[in-house]
Formats: sequence, C-alpha cells, structure tokens
Amino acid sequence: MYSRHESSRLHKNFWTSFGQYMRPLPGADDKPVNWLNYKTGIKNIYFRMDADHRKATIAIELRHTDRETQQHYFEKFGQVKELFHQTIGEEWQWRVHDTDEDGRLISRISTQINNVNILNVNDWPAIISFLKPRIMALDAFWNMIKESFE
Repeated sequence: MYSRHESSRLHKNFWTSFGQYMRPLPGADDKPVNWLNYKTGIKNIYFRMDADHRKATIAIELRHTDRETQQHYFEKFGQVKELFHQTIGEEWQWRVHDTDEDGRLISRISTQINNVNILNVNDWPAIISFLKPRIMALDAFWNMIKESFE
C-alpha cells in the first residue's frame, strides 16, 4: 500500500518521464506537440490519457454541455470511423452520452490496457508502449480531419 504522498509522487514522476520521452517527437504536421496536454483546437473536444493502479486509458472525449451538440460531434466522428480505425490500427469503444467520474455527460471514443499499475515502475514501459503509438496515431488522424470540425 502506498501513502498518498508516495502515490502522488509516482504519478507525477511517470507523467514527467512520459512527457520528456515524447517531447522530441514532432506531430504529424512536423510541428512540436505538447503530448500530455494535447490541444485539439476545438472547444470541448479533448484527447485524454490516464493511468491508475489497474489500467491505462486513452480517449477522445466530447464534453459539450448541450446534449444535441455533443451528439452532433459524435456523429461527425462516426462519419470518419473507418478512417479512424485504419489510422489507429485497431477498434476502439464508442460510447455516446456516457458519464464521467464526476457524473457529467460526455461521449467517449477510447481504448485501454488492463493489468498495469502506474505505481509500479516496472509497468511504466508497458504503459508508455501502449500510450505512445496511440496518441501519435490520434494526432495523425486529427491532422487529416480537423478542418471538417472547424
């Protein structure tokens, strides 16, 4: 069992290490990218990465407060679903009008890897190997379709 302080320190160390590892890698448009805080440039559309003591997750989250607007953007992603899967190289889960950990309405396109623990430094290579190609593929996908969301 980890103390709150130790758990916080390990989380911070992981994300700092991951950010430093990713920093030199340019985006699909050859420009620098802040991979940890990826900016889609479209309000209420986020690329999220998370890891805890059971799993690591990467997702596109639609956080529009208006249900119809959120539905509209989810459907726009649905129109390019085949391109998404081709670019990403795998199938992800598509959930419209789900709720987040705070009970807010969101829609999410995501995938995860189970049985990894961010508190175990021996699992960090597996988490990084999971997140890195997927965030880079999301960037390549977004670079191709972003204009249709503007």
